[in-house]
Amino acid sequence: MSAFYCLLVWCFIVANDTLCIPRCELFDLHRQIVPYVDSWGWQKSIVERRKALVGIDTDTDEDHSDTLIALQHPPVYTLGNGNDEKFLNFNIEDSPIEIHRIDRAGQVTYHGPGQLVLYPIINLRYQTKDLVWYQRSLEELIIRALQSAFSIKASRIEGLTGVWVGEQKVAAIGIMCARWIVYHGLALNVTTDLTPFQHIVPCGIKSRGVGSIKQILQKASSGRELNDAELMDIAYESLIKEFAEFFQLSLEPSPDLHL
Repeated sequence: MSAFYCLLVWCFIVANDTLCIPRCELFDLHRQIVPYVDSWGWQKSIVERRKALVGIDTDTDEDHSDTLIALQHPPVYTLGNGNDEKFLNFNIEDSPIEIHRIDRAGQVTYHGPGQLVLYPIINLRYQTKDLVWYQRSLEELIIRALQSAFSIKASRIEGLTGVWVGEQKVAAIGIMCARWIVYHGLALNVTTDLTPFQHIVPCGIKSRGVGSIKQILQKASSGRELNDAELMDIAYESLIKEFAEFFQLSLEPSPDLHL
């Protein structure tokens, strides 16, 4: 076999391997503060459209494109479908900030400026059809991102969902699934004001607190001033890199949600 022919075969294999990496639309709003109801509406619209493509069984699956939305929210509490109002330190009718009951799993959590939220909308038929595996996967990519970007050693805690640095929870995870299309996602405290967490029992876990990347880095550097926007950019770039590598997806930036 000639060297030229071998080169052609190699180029064909590489090209096909590149073309076979699944596509994932990326909507980068990580510097923007997006109302919770808007992002929830976007997710529901995308999921409904994609549910029509997957049908009931894998034989009719025509849904081949995933979605990732990155953003921040204004101050808001969200109550998952397993919520118990005993984890609110206020009367739900007199919430200090906006509050919504939503369809993700879990208890109450807080979202606000300085918290990086990723909403992956992924067809697990092309990954692993296992919701526990998916949650552990989200934890893993957060752990990798914190280590690679900030040299922060984070970990899991047996029996709990999320990512921890010591006794402080720095990232929360809550998902929902319809026909193996998962949505909602993860929230990483980057420069978040943690005060609103004091009015709730975050995720129903009483024995541990919450923390942020900025808080951890400042403690390690004896209170050195840090640039909030720069920390957010670094966290975003690291997270989406780990996300793409872990799920083997080709991120394609899109300027508009077109909903």
